Amino acid sequence: MKEDEIQQKRRDNEERVTAERARLLNLPYIDTRDFENESQLIPDLISVEDMHRNFMIPLQKGGGDEHYQFMVTSQTPRSVIDSIRKEYMDEGERVDFFLISGSAYKVFILRYDPPQEIHYDDIKIASEGDSETLNSVSQTLAQVSTEKVFDFLIDQADKLGASDIHIENMRDVIRIRMRVDGILHPVANIDKDKYRIFMGELSSRAGVSMASNKPQSGHMQKDIYSNGASHLLNIRVETIPTMYGQDAVLRLFNFDESLLNLDLLGLSDVERGEINEVISHPRGLVLMVGPTGSGKSTTLYSMINALNTTDRKIITLEDPIEYGITGISQIPINTGGGGSFAEGLRSVLRLDPDVVMVGEIRDGDTAKTAIQASITGHLVLSSFHANSTAAAFSRMIDLIGINPIFSSSIRLVVAQRLIRKLASSKKERIATEAESNYIRRVMNGVSQDVMAGIELGGEIKLYDPVSTESAPFGYSGRTVLMEQLVVSEDIQAFIRGDVADVNTDAIEKTAKKNGMLTLEQKGVMAVLRGDTTLSEVSRVI
Repeated sequence: MKEDEIQQKRRDNEERVTAERARLLNLPYIDTRDFENESQLIPDLISVEDMHRNFMIPLQKGGGDEHYQFMVTSQTPRSVIDSIRKEYMDEGERVDFFLISGSAYKVFILRYDPPQEIHYDDIKIASEGDSETLNSVSQTLAQVSTEKVFDFLIDQADKLGASDIHIENMRDVIRIRMRVDGILHPVANIDKDKYRIFMGELSSRAGVSMASNKPQSGHMQKDIYSNGASHLLNIRVETIPTMYGQDAVLRLFNFDESLLNLDLLGLSDVERGEINEVISHPRGLVLMVGPTGSGKSTTLYSMINALNTTDRKIITLEDPIEYGITGISQIPINTGGGGSFAEGLRSVLRLDPDVVMVGEIRDGDTAKTAIQASITGHLVLSSFHANSTAAAFSRMIDLIGINPIFSSSIRLVVAQRLIRKLASSKKERIATEAESNYIRRVMNGVSQDVMAGIELGGEIKLYDPVSTESAPFGYSGRTVLMEQLVVSEDIQAFIRGDVADVNTDAIEKTAKKNGMLTLEQKGVMAVLRGDTTLSEVSRVI
């Protein structure tokens, strides 16, 4: 039975009991549900303090015949009813009392005396050694009521654009950190009492146990309301027992289906054309590679969304499901509970899908099943852990060996990173000699067409971050760097074993000769456009 049906049944029982009690007390009974939220409030008949003290609500104030009415409960003292009746009768006025349920009383008293909305200071992230901000946020969290601290932290993380909340047990305090634009920032230190409340909420909402001595995974959703609008936040929860208690990481996914769009990835016309050509093909294997948190899932979902038409059957296998997309069959795979992507993939192929997305290829069995599916009339998309597109081939060969079928199935490998963008407050400067030499070396051999008019002959202009109140570290948001390797005949030769020395450098050199831009080159181009800095490219790549 749904929660609202349970509540309705409870209210029905309460109203029935109240009606029976009204007969015993010789008072008329009113079921107020038809007008609880529509009736006009009657000010100044009795004070709010008296309403609280005597469990009484005004219903009608005077009129042509000076007729007054009050709603009372079984908790209203009989002496108060008799006293008010005598007072009005002595003045020649009529007064009536009606018995209402306790639930009805609560609805009306909240209308007469609504709880005050408390506004807490917004959380600010602290830089290394910034104890003043850390102490200020810690004090704010100490003031937030225990039942609201969990929601407050999630709301604030969403407002900051954080991708993760880290709750970490130290010996004396609990450290809260948030990952904003890919960087972990300290937020606050909270005491053990707040931590227990927080973890209790997390336990009940995400379905994880505070008493477990094993790592756990959970999932929850939360509606975020801001400036009159709302959006759904998907939250993936990971907990692990440590020396001082359960540590937790909450990964926040701000779900907006309209944002899962290839047009928003900043791809060039050539890159977008390569992706369109590959994913529109009825069969083949597409791999997204990169570390955790590099946006692989978002790009895969954007590809799936581009293919999401009524004439295609699309199935995804995910652990867990991070975004719910209309029109797609999404299947959760509990790998921690004994499930496997390979087994799930074999099962869904019987449903005759056109497109299958496998959350991640982690083992040889899944890899072989995905490859087999991709040559039998299915387009298969998946993520895979490797540092670069060329490294993905070496890793896959380590996983399944030299496999001629793999060479004919794999069509596209995309390596991805997320890199912080400079805020508009950025400051221009001339590159040093060392920086200029590095840029020219990395971009050597890249055609002028790709460089889009950027000249490297004279002085090279770069930009540095400038801190402002809205961008305390000089960066604002992130952008995608993508390295796309379209599998050509030259690349297939490596996979088939036609080339004796199969290594990452050799594959990358061949791909660059065919026009591929590496992640490092894409990063340097972003620097030359003024989007980011060389230090940020170095950090990410």
